[in-house]
Amino acid sequence: MSIAHMMASGLGGIRTSGDLVARMQFARKMKTPAAKEYVAKKLGVSVLDLTDVYVMRDLREALGIGVTVGLPGAPRGIAAKMNIEKLLDIEINCCEIFRKMTSKR
Repeated sequence: MSIAHMMASGLGGIRTSGDLVARMQFARKMKTPAAKEYVAKKLGVSVLDLTDVYVMRDLREALGIGVTVGLPGAPRGIAAKMNIEKLLDIEINCCEIFRKMTSKR
């Protein structure tokens, strides 16, 4: 198992902020503490709140960046990833591909 995956799993993945921290590790080659600080700053929470399931559930729902159980009308899949892209100021490859595919029609 890769270190980034292990760290993301330790932060709870999509239950908390593990997926967001892992994205920053991959996209900007950040070390874990720097990635946590960046994500916390973008979300407007403390680094400790990144691992709190209750805080992150409400925040992820409010920001439309995906939750573990789909909610009616809430962004899922590519829509949630596009919101993550905007929030973290990064490019996500599948979002770019989706934009190219939909602009050709």
